[in-house]
Amino acid sequence: MEIKIENIDTSHTEIRNYDPKWPEMYKEEAQKIKDLLGDKIVQIVQIEHIGSTSIPGLASKPIIDIAIVVPTPKDANDLIELLATLGYPFDLKTHELSGGAERHFFKKGDPTQFHLSIAYADKGSFLERQVLFRDYLRDHDEDRDTYSELKKDLLKKYPTGKDEYVDNKTDFVMRILKKAGFKNEWFDLSKY
Repeated sequence: MEIKIENIDTSHTEIRNYDPKWPEMYKEEAQKIKDLLGDKIVQIVQIEHIGSTSIPGLASKPIIDIAIVVPTPKDANDLIELLATLGYPFDLKTHELSGGAERHFFKKGDPTQFHLSIAYADKGSFLERQVLFRDYLRDHDEDRDTYSELKKDLLKKYPTGKDEYVDNKTDFVMRILKKAGFKNEWFDLSKY
C-alpha cells in the first residue's frame, strides 16, 4: 500500500499583521508580468492588487493577490506558457474542476508568494467584486477589523487555510458586497 503525503503550503497556514511592504511587492511583481507580456501578446485591460494584502491594516496570509483582465478566456489561454517562464505554472485539472467560469488561476512560489488571477472582460464579474470589496474595507475600518478577526478565528479552526477556511468567509464577503452596493444578475445577495 502506497501512502501519499500531501505537501503543505505553509503560506496558507499563517495570518500576519499588515505589512506595509506588500504594496511594493505587488508593484514589483506586476511590473515583471507587464514586462513579460508586453503589449504584443494580449491586451491587458486592467491589472490590480486585490485580496487582503491590498487593504492597509488588514491581517493576511502572506500571499500577494494580483488580478489581470484580458478580453476573453482564449486570451488567458494564450498566456499560459509565457507565465510559466515567470514561475506561474497552470493547473489545468484544477481549472477544469472549478469550472473555470470567471478566471484562470496561477500560484507562484513554494511556499506560495503570489496568486495571479486572469479574469475575462467578456465574462463574469470577478475583478469588479474584488475591487469593490477591497475599496469598501479600505474605507470602513470597523468592517476591516471584523474581517481580520474572522480570518484569525477561522484559521485556528481550519489550520490548513484552505477549503473550509475559504468557504466560511463567504457570508462575510457577500454581506460586504451587499453593503457596498454590488448588483449583478448572477449573484443573489438578498439573503445577506
